[in-house]
Amino acid sequence: MTTARPFLTILAQRALQAFIVAFIVGIVSFAMMQALPGDAAYRIAAGRYGYDMMDAAAAEAVRVELGLDRHWIVQLFDWLGALAQFDLGRSLVYGSPVIDEISVQLGYSLLLAAGAVIASLLIAVPVGIAAGLKPGGLVDRVTLAISIFVRAIPAFALGVVLVLAFAVQLKLFPVAGFRGPEHLVLPSLTLGLGLAAVSNRVVRDAVADAMAAEWQLFARTKGLSARLSVLRHVLRNASLPVVTYVGVQMAYLIEGVVIVETVFAWPGIGHALVHAIFARDVAMVQGTALTLGLIYVALNLVIDLACRGIDPRTRSA
Repeated sequence: MTTARPFLTILAQRALQAFIVAFIVGIVSFAMMQALPGDAAYRIAAGRYGYDMMDAAAAEAVRVELGLDRHWIVQLFDWLGALAQFDLGRSLVYGSPVIDEISVQLGYSLLLAAGAVIASLLIAVPVGIAAGLKPGGLVDRVTLAISIFVRAIPAFALGVVLVLAFAVQLKLFPVAGFRGPEHLVLPSLTLGLGLAAVSNRVVRDAVADAMAAEWQLFARTKGLSARLSVLRHVLRNASLPVVTYVGVQMAYLIEGVVIVETVFAWPGIGHALVHAIFARDVAMVQGTALTLGLIYVALNLVIDLACRGIDPRTRSA
Protein backbone atom coordinates (compact mmCIF):
# COMPACT_ATOMS: atom_id res chain seq x y z
CA MET A 1 0.00 0.00 0.00
CA THR A 2 2.84 2.38 0.87
CA THR A 3 4.57 1.62 -2.41
CA ALA A 4 1.43 2.29 -4.45
CA ARG A 5 0.62 5.59 -2.73
CA PRO A 6 3.12 7.76 -4.69
CA PHE A 7 1.82 6.36 -7.97
CA LEU A 8 -1.76 7.11 -6.95
CA THR A 9 -0.68 10.64 -6.05
CA ILE A 10 0.88 11.12 -9.48
CA LEU A 11 -2.24 9.76 -11.18
CA ALA A 12 -4.47 12.06 -9.15
CA GLN A 13 -2.33 15.09 -10.02
CA ARG A 14 -2.38 14.27 -13.72
CA ALA A 15 -6.14 13.64 -13.64
CA LEU A 16 -6.65 17.10 -12.16
CA GLN A 17 -4.30 18.56 -14.75
CA ALA A 18 -6.24 16.80 -17.53
CA PHE A 19 -9.50 18.29 -16.24
CA ILE A 20 -8.02 21.80 -16.18
CA VAL A 21 -6.50 21.36 -19.65
CA ALA A 22 -9.84 20.15 -21.06
CA PHE A 23 -11.70 23.11 -19.58
CA ILE A 24 -9.22 25.77 -20.69
CA VAL A 25 -8.60 24.32 -24.16
CA GLY A 26 -12.32 24.03 -24.82
CA ILE A 27 -13.03 27.62 -23.85
CA VAL A 28 -10.00 29.11 -25.61
CA SER A 29 -10.53 27.20 -28.87
CA PHE A 30 -14.23 28.11 -28.89
CA ALA A 31 -13.45 31.80 -28.24
CA MET A 32 -10.83 31.88 -31.00
CA MET A 33 -13.22 30.33 -33.51
CA GLN A 34 -15.92 32.84 -32.55
CA ALA A 35 -13.44 35.69 -33.05
CA LEU A 36 -12.66 34.71 -36.65
CA PRO A 37 -14.08 37.15 -39.22
CA GLY A 38 -16.85 36.17 -41.62
CA ASP A 39 -20.01 34.11 -41.34
CA ALA A 40 -19.43 30.61 -39.98
CA ALA A 41 -22.64 29.33 -41.60
CA TYR A 42 -21.34 30.28 -45.07
CA ARG A 43 -18.02 28.54 -44.51
CA ILE A 44 -19.66 25.39 -43.15
CA ALA A 45 -22.15 25.31 -46.03
CA ALA A 46 -19.27 25.75 -48.49
CA GLY A 47 -17.45 22.85 -46.82
CA ARG A 48 -20.55 20.67 -47.15
CA TYR A 49 -21.80 21.51 -50.63
CA GLY A 50 -18.86 23.25 -52.30
CA TYR A 51 -18.48 26.92 -53.12
CA ASP A 52 -20.26 26.54 -56.49
CA MET A 53 -23.41 25.06 -54.94
CA MET A 54 -23.54 27.30 -51.88
CA ASP A 55 -25.98 30.22 -51.63
CA ALA A 56 -27.68 32.31 -48.94
CA ALA A 57 -30.51 29.82 -48.53
CA ALA A 58 -28.08 26.94 -47.93
CA ALA A 59 -26.15 29.01 -45.39
CA GLU A 60 -29.36 29.95 -43.56
CA ALA A 61 -30.45 26.32 -43.46
CA VAL A 62 -27.09 25.35 -41.95
CA ARG A 63 -27.39 28.17 -39.41
CA VAL A 64 -30.77 26.94 -38.22
CA GLU A 65 -29.81 23.25 -38.31
CA LEU A 66 -26.67 23.70 -36.20
CA GLY A 67 -28.07 26.37 -33.90
CA LEU A 68 -25.50 28.93 -34.93
CA ASP A 69 -28.11 31.64 -34.43
CA ARG A 70 -28.11 30.97 -30.69
CA HIS A 71 -26.01 33.04 -28.29
CA TRP A 72 -22.41 31.91 -28.08
CA ILE A 73 -22.69 31.27 -24.33
CA VAL A 74 -25.49 28.77 -24.96
CA GLN A 75 -23.39 27.01 -27.61
CA LEU A 76 -20.38 26.86 -25.28
CA PHE A 77 -22.34 25.40 -22.36
CA ASP A 78 -23.95 22.84 -24.67
CA TRP A 79 -20.47 21.67 -25.67
CA LEU A 80 -19.24 21.59 -22.06
CA GLY A 81 -22.31 19.61 -21.03
CA ALA A 82 -21.68 17.08 -23.78
CA LEU A 83 -18.00 16.91 -22.82
CA ALA A 84 -18.98 16.07 -19.24
CA GLN A 85 -20.66 12.99 -20.75
CA PHE A 86 -17.49 12.20 -22.75
CA ASP A 87 -19.20 13.26 -25.98
CA LEU A 88 -17.18 15.48 -28.34
CA GLY A 89 -20.18 16.09 -30.56
CA ARG A 90 -20.47 15.83 -34.33
CA SER A 91 -18.49 17.48 -37.09
CA LEU A 92 -20.42 20.49 -38.37
CA VAL A 93 -19.21 19.83 -41.92
CA TYR A 94 -19.28 16.04 -42.28
CA GLY A 95 -21.92 15.19 -39.68
CA SER A 96 -19.93 12.24 -38.33
CA PRO A 97 -18.99 11.94 -34.63
CA VAL A 98 -15.84 13.90 -33.82
CA ILE A 99 -14.45 10.98 -31.83
CA ASP A 100 -14.66 8.75 -34.92
CA GLU A 101 -12.77 11.27 -37.05
CA ILE A 102 -10.10 11.78 -34.39
CA SER A 103 -9.64 8.06 -33.72
CA VAL A 104 -8.58 7.55 -37.34
CA GLN A 105 -6.38 10.65 -37.59
CA LEU A 106 -4.75 10.13 -34.20
CA GLY A 107 -3.25 6.82 -35.24
CA TYR A 108 -1.36 8.49 -38.08
CA SER A 109 -0.19 11.31 -35.80
CA LEU A 110 1.08 8.88 -33.17
CA LEU A 111 2.92 6.96 -35.89
CA LEU A 112 4.57 10.17 -37.04
CA ALA A 113 5.43 11.19 -33.46
CA ALA A 114 6.97 7.77 -32.76
CA GLY A 115 9.03 8.01 -35.94
CA ALA A 116 10.21 11.50 -34.95
CA VAL A 117 11.23 10.41 -31.44
CA ILE A 118 13.10 7.37 -32.77
CA ALA A 119 14.90 9.51 -35.36
CA SER A 120 15.77 12.04 -32.65
CA LEU A 121 17.19 9.42 -30.29
CA LEU A 122 19.18 7.72 -33.05
CA ILE A 123 20.85 11.06 -33.77
CA ALA A 124 21.00 12.75 -30.38
CA VAL A 125 22.20 9.93 -28.12
CA PRO A 126 25.40 8.91 -29.94
CA VAL A 127 26.25 12.52 -30.86
CA GLY A 128 25.62 13.72 -27.30
CA ILE A 129 27.67 10.91 -25.76
CA ALA A 130 30.58 11.56 -28.13
CA ALA A 131 30.51 15.27 -27.27
CA GLY A 132 30.10 14.69 -23.52
CA LEU A 133 33.00 12.28 -23.18
CA LYS A 134 35.39 15.09 -24.22
CA PRO A 135 33.80 18.45 -23.31
CA GLY A 136 35.32 21.35 -25.20
CA GLY A 137 36.83 19.09 -27.83
CA LEU A 138 36.43 19.26 -31.58
CA VAL A 139 33.35 17.04 -31.66
CA ASP A 140 31.73 19.13 -28.93
CA ARG A 141 32.29 22.42 -30.74
CA VAL A 142 31.22 21.16 -34.16
CA THR A 143 28.03 19.54 -32.87
CA LEU A 144 27.18 22.71 -30.93
CA ALA A 145 27.42 24.82 -34.09
CA ILE A 146 25.33 22.36 -36.10
CA SER A 147 22.72 22.15 -33.33
CA ILE A 148 22.30 25.92 -33.19
CA PHE A 149 21.95 26.10 -36.97
CA VAL A 150 19.38 23.30 -37.23
CA ARG A 151 17.31 24.53 -34.26
CA ALA A 152 17.11 28.00 -35.81
CA ILE A 153 15.40 26.64 -38.94
CA PRO A 154 11.57 26.60 -38.69
CA ALA A 155 9.99 23.17 -39.06
CA PHE A 156 8.16 24.03 -42.27
CA ALA A 157 11.37 25.40 -43.88
CA LEU A 158 13.34 22.31 -42.84
CA GLY A 159 10.60 20.13 -44.34
CA VAL A 160 10.74 22.02 -47.64
CA VAL A 161 14.54 21.64 -47.76
CA LEU A 162 14.28 17.88 -47.17
CA VAL A 163 11.60 17.56 -49.85
CA LEU A 164 13.70 19.45 -52.40
CA ALA A 165 16.82 17.43 -51.56
CA PHE A 166 15.54 13.86 -51.09
CA ALA A 167 12.24 13.84 -53.01
CA VAL A 168 12.68 16.27 -55.91
CA GLN A 169 16.41 16.03 -56.64
CA LEU A 170 17.43 12.56 -55.44
CA LYS A 171 13.94 11.00 -55.79
CA LEU A 172 14.60 8.71 -52.83
CA PHE A 173 11.35 9.27 -50.94
CA PRO A 174 7.79 10.33 -51.82
CA VAL A 175 6.70 13.90 -51.19
CA ALA A 176 3.32 13.71 -49.47
CA GLY A 177 0.54 11.49 -48.16
CA PHE A 178 0.86 8.04 -46.64
CA ARG A 179 0.72 4.79 -48.52
CA GLY A 180 3.66 2.92 -47.03
CA PRO A 181 6.66 3.13 -44.66
CA GLU A 182 8.66 5.17 -47.16
CA HIS A 183 6.20 8.05 -46.73
CA LEU A 184 7.15 8.23 -43.04
CA VAL A 185 10.82 9.03 -43.57
CA LEU A 186 10.80 12.72 -44.53
CA PRO A 187 8.18 14.00 -42.04
CA SER A 188 9.77 11.96 -39.22
CA LEU A 189 13.20 13.30 -40.10
CA THR A 190 11.86 16.87 -40.22
CA LEU A 191 10.54 16.60 -36.67
CA GLY A 192 13.40 14.40 -35.44
CA LEU A 193 16.13 16.82 -36.54
CA GLY A 194 14.48 19.65 -34.63
CA LEU A 195 14.25 17.50 -31.51
CA ALA A 196 17.79 16.14 -31.86
CA ALA A 197 19.26 19.63 -32.25
CA VAL A 198 18.42 20.34 -28.60
CA SER A 199 18.35 16.89 -27.01
CA ASN A 200 21.90 16.04 -28.11
CA ARG A 201 23.13 18.98 -25.99
CA VAL A 202 21.12 17.69 -23.04
CA VAL A 203 22.76 14.29 -23.48
CA ARG A 204 26.14 15.98 -23.77
CA ASP A 205 25.72 17.95 -20.54
CA ALA A 206 24.40 14.93 -18.64
CA VAL A 207 27.32 12.74 -19.78
CA ALA A 208 29.88 15.48 -19.01
CA ASP A 209 28.46 15.95 -15.48
CA ALA A 210 28.49 12.20 -14.89
CA MET A 211 32.07 11.89 -16.10
CA ALA A 212 33.17 14.60 -13.65
CA ALA A 213 31.30 13.15 -10.66
CA GLU A 214 33.19 11.79 -7.64
CA TRP A 215 31.65 8.35 -7.94
CA GLN A 216 32.94 8.10 -11.50
CA LEU A 217 36.46 9.01 -10.38
CA PHE A 218 36.19 6.44 -7.58
CA ALA A 219 35.10 3.76 -10.05
CA ARG A 220 38.16 4.45 -12.19
CA THR A 221 40.45 4.55 -9.13
CA LYS A 222 39.38 1.10 -7.94
CA GLY A 223 40.36 -0.35 -11.33
CA LEU A 224 37.19 -0.27 -13.44
CA SER A 225 38.01 0.37 -17.10
CA ALA A 226 36.76 3.50 -18.83
CA ARG A 227 34.42 1.48 -21.06
CA LEU A 228 32.81 -0.45 -18.19
CA SER A 229 32.55 2.68 -16.07
CA VAL A 230 30.65 4.47 -18.83
CA LEU A 231 28.37 1.51 -19.52
CA ARG A 232 27.60 0.66 -15.89
CA HIS A 233 27.46 4.07 -14.23
CA VAL A 234 27.67 7.06 -16.54
CA LEU A 235 24.92 6.19 -19.00
CA ARG A 236 22.29 5.33 -16.38
CA ASN A 237 22.95 8.44 -14.32
CA ALA A 238 23.00 10.57 -17.45
CA SER A 239 19.70 9.13 -18.69
CA LEU A 240 17.56 10.77 -15.98
CA PRO A 241 17.83 14.39 -17.20
CA VAL A 242 17.54 13.15 -20.77
CA VAL A 243 14.27 11.33 -20.06
CA THR A 244 13.01 14.37 -18.16
CA TYR A 245 13.80 16.64 -21.06
CA VAL A 246 11.87 14.38 -23.44
CA GLY A 247 8.74 15.59 -21.66
CA VAL A 248 9.70 19.19 -22.41
CA GLN A 249 10.29 18.28 -26.04
CA MET A 250 6.76 16.97 -26.35
CA ALA A 251 5.51 20.55 -26.52
CA TYR A 252 7.68 21.10 -29.58
CA LEU A 253 6.60 17.76 -31.00
CA ILE A 254 2.88 18.53 -30.64
CA GLU A 255 3.39 21.98 -32.15
CA GLY A 256 5.54 20.58 -34.95
CA VAL A 257 3.08 17.81 -35.82
CA VAL A 258 0.49 20.41 -36.87
CA ILE A 259 2.97 22.20 -39.13
CA VAL A 260 4.74 19.17 -40.57
CA GLU A 261 1.51 17.28 -41.27
CA THR A 262 0.33 20.27 -43.30
CA VAL A 263 3.59 20.48 -45.26
CA PHE A 264 3.59 16.77 -46.12
CA ALA A 265 -0.23 16.37 -46.41
CA TRP A 266 0.03 13.74 -43.69
CA PRO A 267 -3.45 12.39 -42.82
CA GLY A 268 -3.09 13.09 -39.12
CA ILE A 269 -4.73 15.15 -36.44
CA GLY A 270 -2.68 18.29 -37.15
CA HIS A 271 -3.63 18.29 -40.82
CA ALA A 272 -7.28 17.80 -39.84
CA LEU A 273 -7.07 20.68 -37.37
CA VAL A 274 -5.93 23.10 -40.08
CA HIS A 275 -8.77 22.06 -42.40
CA ALA A 276 -11.30 22.30 -39.57
CA ILE A 277 -10.20 25.87 -38.84
CA PHE A 278 -10.62 26.89 -42.47
CA ALA A 279 -14.05 25.22 -42.62
CA ARG A 280 -15.08 26.80 -39.28
CA ASP A 281 -15.87 23.33 -37.94
CA VAL A 282 -15.92 24.36 -34.27
CA ALA A 283 -16.65 20.89 -32.91
CA MET A 284 -13.69 19.39 -34.78
CA VAL A 285 -11.38 22.21 -33.70
CA GLN A 286 -12.36 21.85 -30.04
CA GLY A 287 -12.12 18.06 -30.13
CA THR A 288 -8.77 18.06 -31.89
CA ALA A 289 -7.23 20.73 -29.65
CA LEU A 290 -8.54 18.91 -26.60
CA THR A 291 -7.00 15.65 -27.78
CA LEU A 292 -3.61 17.28 -28.33
CA GLY A 293 -3.72 18.82 -24.84
CA LEU A 294 -4.63 15.52 -23.18
CA ILE A 295 -1.89 13.72 -25.09
CA TYR A 296 0.60 16.17 -23.61
CA VAL A 297 -0.71 15.43 -20.10
CA ALA A 298 -0.51 11.68 -20.72
CA LEU A 299 3.06 11.95 -22.01
CA ASN A 300 4.06 13.88 -18.90
CA LEU A 301 2.61 11.08 -16.79
CA VAL A 302 4.69 8.52 -18.70
CA ILE A 303 7.81 10.63 -18.20
CA ASP A 304 7.16 10.91 -14.44
CA LEU A 305 6.79 7.14 -14.10
CA ALA A 306 9.87 6.52 -16.26
CA CYS A 307 11.97 8.80 -14.05
CA ARG A 308 10.82 6.93 -10.97
CA GLY A 309 11.82 3.67 -12.60
CA ILE A 310 15.29 4.92 -13.57
CA ASP A 311 16.24 6.70 -10.32
CA PRO A 312 15.73 4.54 -7.18
CA ARG A 313 16.13 7.66 -4.99
CA THR A 314 12.73 8.93 -6.13
CA ARG A 315 11.12 5.64 -5.16
CA SER A 316 12.69 5.61 -1.69
CA ALA A 317 11.77 9.27 -1.18
